[in-house]
Amino acid sequence: MRLLIVTSQFPIAGEPNRGRPVYQTIRELSRLATVRVVSPVATYPRWAQPRSYLFRASDDTQTVEGCDVQYVRYPALPAVTRPLNGWSCARALHAPLKAFAPDLVLSYWLYPDAYGAMQAARRAGLPLVAGARGSDLRVRDAVSRALTRPVVNAAQRLLVVSEDLGRVAAENYGADPARIRTIPNGCDASLFHPADRAASRTLLGIAADAEVVTYVGRLVPEKGLRELLDACRTLAAARPRLRLVLVGEGPMREEIATRLAADPSLQVTLAGAQPPAEVARWMAASDLVTLPSYSEGHPNVLVEALACGRPVVATPVGGIPEVVDADSGILVPARDAGALAAGLAQALDRHWDESALARKFSRDWRQVAEDTLEACEQALHESRTPFAISAAHGS
Repeated sequence: MRLLIVTSQFPIAGEPNRGRPVYQTIRELSRLATVRVVSPVATYPRWAQPRSYLFRASDDTQTVEGCDVQYVRYPALPAVTRPLNGWSCARALHAPLKAFAPDLVLSYWLYPDAYGAMQAARRAGLPLVAGARGSDLRVRDAVSRALTRPVVNAAQRLLVVSEDLGRVAAENYGADPARIRTIPNGCDASLFHPADRAASRTLLGIAADAEVVTYVGRLVPEKGLRELLDACRTLAAARPRLRLVLVGEGPMREEIATRLAADPSLQVTLAGAQPPAEVARWMAASDLVTLPSYSEGHPNVLVEALACGRPVVATPVGGIPEVVDADSGILVPARDAGALAAGLAQALDRHWDESALARKFSRDWRQVAEDTLEACEQALHESRTPFAISAAHGS
């Protein structure tokens, strides 16, 4: 099968960890089928750079290990061109699609990426499979939400990372449950596995007796970082050895640095964005990993933390309860710094079975790729035998 994969959630210059779960899936998928990635990247004038995230321009000549990738650009203005971004994306996809001549188009991220892929695939008479990651289904702005609905309904298969997202797609967008496939993320056990905490701390310069709480992800308010800082400040007086490590980058970095400068009671390490091997080392050095988000799909960081034998403190939003149970972590209400402080303290005081935590997830990215390919094969078969499918459904 020849698969054209359309997604902006893919490594770009200056942001090599972007879309890591999608990249892991595509790399394994490339071993099972003939795959080309076309990554559409919105480009902005210098005077109108987005403020909602740290924009990194793409390098059209960049290579990504294990993947055949082509970066294409389309013009955009923050908020102003949002209703048109899907059409602009489609225009950028027509030529690459024609040149590759795929059997099927698979697109991750529903708007504008999959919307553009839908238009391009429709023009070429090809079936579409769309993949939702979380925030692209839990859309806040009305324009994106309205333009997401036709994608959800046009896709012959809608791939979601959690059962919760499948419910959102069916209830909020009218997706046909028969076309929804839940394909949870995998984990690279060669990197994320139990490792010696003391040795990891020595390598990272962390005191052996520190109580280390680690967050991995984008530095944005929606991840509950303000509540996390408040919770750690609450615990600091009674737990002077507490240390918070923030692994990642994002628009909140300057705000966090300013707050740390004004509040010396907070012991926080801003570790910046790190490659997967270093993320695993930070996890190994930790007592626990936390993710106090307001919304999530199927957060791979929690899967990786558990694979490293580390308990988690998180919020019961999205697909998190499908990952975390009472034996592997503590769930606290979102947007509640007091509850988060109590949950962190409880987790730090509790003895956890490292081996049992690490056994919780054994699913690798090869399995994710196989499930993805199976969904694509089903969609392709249905597109080629529409009469038989209609008859089977009694139409």
